[in-house]
Parts: sequence; C-alpha cells; structure tokens
Amino acid sequence: MKVIRNYLYNASYQILNLITPFITVPYIARILGPKGVGINSFTNSIVTYFVLAGTLGLTIYGNREVAYNRDDPEKLSKTFWEIEILQLTTMTLSFICFLLFIFFYGQYTMFLLMQSLLIISGAFDISWFFMGLEDFKKTVLRNMFVKVIALIAIFTFVRHHNDVAIYIAILGCTQLFGNLSLWPYLKKIVNKVPISSLEIWHHLRPAIILFIPQVAIQVYLQVNKTMLGQLDSVVASGYYDYADKLVKMVLAVVTATGTVMLPHMSNLFAKGNLKKVNEYLYRSFNFISAIAVPLSFGIAAVATALAPWYYGSKFAVVGQLLILESPVVLIIGWSNALGQQYLMPTKQIKKYTWSVVFGAIANIIVNVPLIIVFGVKGATLATLISEVVVTGYQLISVHSQIDYRRLFSDLPKYLISGIVMFIVVYNLNVSMKISIFSLILQVVEGMLVYLGMILILQPKIILEINGILSRHK
Repeated sequence: MKVIRNYLYNASYQILNLITPFITVPYIARILGPKGVGINSFTNSIVTYFVLAGTLGLTIYGNREVAYNRDDPEKLSKTFWEIEILQLTTMTLSFICFLLFIFFYGQYTMFLLMQSLLIISGAFDISWFFMGLEDFKKTVLRNMFVKVIALIAIFTFVRHHNDVAIYIAILGCTQLFGNLSLWPYLKKIVNKVPISSLEIWHHLRPAIILFIPQVAIQVYLQVNKTMLGQLDSVVASGYYDYADKLVKMVLAVVTATGTVMLPHMSNLFAKGNLKKVNEYLYRSFNFISAIAVPLSFGIAAVATALAPWYYGSKFAVVGQLLILESPVVLIIGWSNALGQQYLMPTKQIKKYTWSVVFGAIANIIVNVPLIIVFGVKGATLATLISEVVVTGYQLISVHSQIDYRRLFSDLPKYLISGIVMFIVVYNLNVSMKISIFSLILQVVEGMLVYLGMILILQPKIILEINGILSRHK
C-alpha cells in the first residue's frame, strides 16, 4: 500500500506538471514568440550539460544509497553528509566552468547567466534523500508549492516579448527556493557527524559509473535542441522543444512509477528478496503498458488541431512533431521500468549504461543527416530511433532473467483498446471545432472508450485492481 500511496503522491505532482504548463505555455508562446521560446530552449539545453556535470550521477546514486542504509540512523546521516558535500563540491566546479564558457562563447550572455541559477539550485537539491526514504509527500508538496509560485510570477512579470530573461530567472529562482525549502526537514532525521569521520571521495567512483548513463541520456535529450539551434535555427529548436515538452509532460505520469519504485526495489534487493523484485517488475511493466498505450494514441489523435490552438498559429508544425514523437511515451515507459526499476536497483549498472550509450550514439549518427534533410522533423525521428535502441538493448540484456511472455502478455489487449480509442477520438478531432470544451469532450470520450474496451478484454490488471480494492474495504 505504501508503494501505491507514493505513486499517487508522485502522480498527483506529475498531473500538476501537466496542468501548469497547460496554463502557462500558450501564454508564453504568444508573449515571447517562436524566437523567445527558442532562445530559452537553446540556452537551457547548454546549461543542462553543466547541471548534469555538477550532479555527477549523485541524484540517482544518493537515492539508492539512502534506500540501502535507511534502517541504520548513523549510517544514514553519514551517507547524507558525504554525498551532499560531494555534490556541493562538484556543483561549484561546474559553475566555475560555466562562467568560463560564457566568457569565451560570447553569445546570449544575459540569458545564459539567468540559466546559471539552475546550477546553483542543483547544489542544494536534496530531494534524492527523501526519495530514498520513500517519503514522497515532502518533495511532492514542495514541488507543488513551487509550481504555484512560478505560475503567479510568470503571469505577473512576463508581459512583453523582451521578457525572456525575466522568464528564465523566474524558473531558476523558484527552483532554487524549492530546493532550499526541503532543508529544514533534515533536523528530525539527520544527525550531526564529525567531519573527520566523513569519507566523501569513496562515493565518487560509483557516482561516476551512474554519471555515464546520465550523460548519454542527456546527449539524446538535449543534443537535438542544440544541433537544431546550430544547423537550422533557434526557432526550429523552439518548435522541437514544445513538441518534446508536451510529450514529456504526459510521459511524466507514466515514469512516476520509476521514481517511486527505485528506492523500494533497492531496499528489497538489499534484503536479498529477488523473487519479489521480479514480481514487482512484471506488475509495474503491465501497469505502464496499460496507461502508456492510451496516452500515446491520445496525443496522436488530437495533435494536429491541438498544437495551433494551444500554442498559437505560428506553432502549427508542432502538431506534426507530436504525431511523430507520440510512440515515445510507451517506449520510454518500458525502458523506465527495465532501467530505473530493475537494472539500477539490482546493481546491473553496466547493462543500463550500455543501453543509454548506444541510444546516444544512434542519436548522434542519425541526427545530422535527418536534420539536414528533414529539419525539425528529422530531430524528432532521431529521438524516436534513439529511444527504440535504448529499450531494445535493455530487453535483450535481461532475456535470461525475465519471462517475455509474462512481460507482454496483455499488450495486445491494450493495443486493440488504444487503436479503437484512437479511431473514435481522431474522428471527433477532425470533425469538431477545436476549443477547450471539445478537447475535454474528446479526452473524456477517449477515456471511456479505452476503459470500456479494457473491461471487455479483461487484462490481468483488472484482477489486480479488484484484489487491492477488496483488501482495503
């Protein structure tokens, strides 16, 4: 029940993540325009590399180590201070390198300086500690509060197309404030530890091992925007960013399971309960398939009418990009289950690393020719190809440990239900004038059709839900 409660906490935050941009993005798209949006996207893709370098894989490593040691208060306190001091050190070095980069790069200086707030905030991010404790309530409530503050600030201070720097500063400041707001909770959990007893550097090597896959992931998440900015234009980077953001917002509901299950699986593995680890993987994979399939088909069904209505007529091309990228919701959902919820907790880091490295290599190989030939659509196709490579390699790497038939047993039922839903929603989408009312109607209709088909086809998830409900009556 704790896992379900944590998922609901995390999923509720991800739903807020959906609602907040749903309110702000159309406003920002119209106020800042394609160029302003593109500048934010391009400069953010650059600072992300430095945030990643400063984080050094410590977010995931810290989450896992806290899960391993949470039953021992002394070890827990020692682990926290060692990892956090290491994080402060690496983030400081990264910030210095970023300032040097700005000096020599000489372009978009003001915007890059505003983006540097994300590096500073990263130094004080201790959400990994509470996630390792499986205390998602604090991080979720904190994140919700920060989102509301950012929402108010954006509508208050971003009023003109020249307010790009203000918009970037708001996002950075609220992120910093949110990270600092978690620190007061440490008093009741973390004890003081003598500095002489701290072994900071022994965390460096395992963190770097986890850092390698994080680098590879960011390569194929961020390099598309960077390369579009260089090979095409910052406007094209903005188009890609908005399509990718919408898909990733929806995807966040799916990958919320990974955030919740990583510490839980790590704790089970530390106790040697491998049977339960595998059982949770099958259940989680099935649940992800059940929700990712309708989300993928749903995005594709409403994309062409949604994009120009939502972002403005200047962003009509985003609709085509959404259709191309929509399968990513299901593919990344699967790789999240295999990588974050199975390979990493069971210390099969090498397999996880190779999967994302191969994905990054595939992305780099296909990105340049696809962007040159197809422009922003090529970058979207490159994203899809790289995610297929990642998930495909992970599936191959665990073939001797899991039962594929059990893993995919209900997928045909979800796909049939999703296709029927797509046909209904797409026909509604092309025949109705787009508005908030028609969009809500299409979403509700799609949900009813999909749920109706699921009830007819009866996948195992129905029995699991009934079992949970009967146990808690």
